[in-house]
Amino acid sequence: MSALCAEAIVASYPGRHLVLNGVSFDVADGRTLCVVGPSGAGKSTLLRVVAGLLRPQSGDVRLEGRSLLGEPPQRRRIALVFQDDALIPSASVRANLRLAVRERAGGDARVAETAQGLRVAEHLDRRPAALSGGERQRASLARALLSQPRALLLDEPLAHLDPALRRSVREEVLGVRQRFGGPILYVTHDHVEALSVGDRLAVLVRGRIEDEGDPMRVYDAPRTTAVARFLGERPMNLLDDDAVVLGIRPEHVRLDAAGAWRGRVVRREITGADAYLDVETPRGTLVVRVPASRSEGRGDLVALDLPSEHVRRFDPADGVAIA
Repeated sequence: MSALCAEAIVASYPGRHLVLNGVSFDVADGRTLCVVGPSGAGKSTLLRVVAGLLRPQSGDVRLEGRSLLGEPPQRRRIALVFQDDALIPSASVRANLRLAVRERAGGDARVAETAQGLRVAEHLDRRPAALSGGERQRASLARALLSQPRALLLDEPLAHLDPALRRSVREEVLGVRQRFGGPILYVTHDHVEALSVGDRLAVLVRGRIEDEGDPMRVYDAPRTTAVARFLGERPMNLLDDDAVVLGIRPEHVRLDAAGAWRGRVVRREITGADAYLDVETPRGTLVVRVPASRSEGRGDLVALDLPSEHVRRFDPADGVAIA
């Protein structure tokens, strides 16, 4: 049995609609499950249920084979790191970290070692307000590890950081896996972050897990159109084609003079080294990723090839992938 698992969790807040509707997952020791989904999908609610801050209407949460539903949060030994650092502002970083080890023997040495590993050792005598957002989040990670949790939950820990800091702290999060041998449950709305951080990826949409598995499998071959629409800098192209919906990623569509699909460029967006072309065809608009050096622009007629090995087929009735 996996170290941390949820079984058919159903949860809602008083007077509100169902937030989680039959959510199940499992995370092995030393592994990271990244749950990704749009705002309002139920990601933070799922963490609150696992941490014991919200009791589900039904289902179970198990850690190391034992149900947690009867245990209060403080006895679960599960550390939850929020998108806001939640450090005590009036205390130094050292004092914040020292709270996590309390009176355990060797506490000061563990604080020093963990602070060094997460690159906050030079800030131990400063207050949180004197630190950058990335430094505060690294201090929060250090405090979580020092509490010796059996499982680690991360609630969009990079959400409030600028892009440069986000990349840096993401590397710290990846490094946490080497220091922490337990299961990690990580939630985010950022698909790039999700693909980078997780050993496995679960896509949560409207309170249900629509797809779960190897991150690149979920990206390349999503099991539903809801997943196809959510993942990607530009989502998967979805086109009605007789009795099926065809899906293909923008990076897999090729400009090819011999291509069977013809259309006119109606929009060009440069994102750096790449550009995205919106091509209007008789069967719908196709988004194509091309090198920014390509000259095609608005108004140009182009021919497109959709390589069969990259085309996915979905049932138009329920949006589920057709094998």
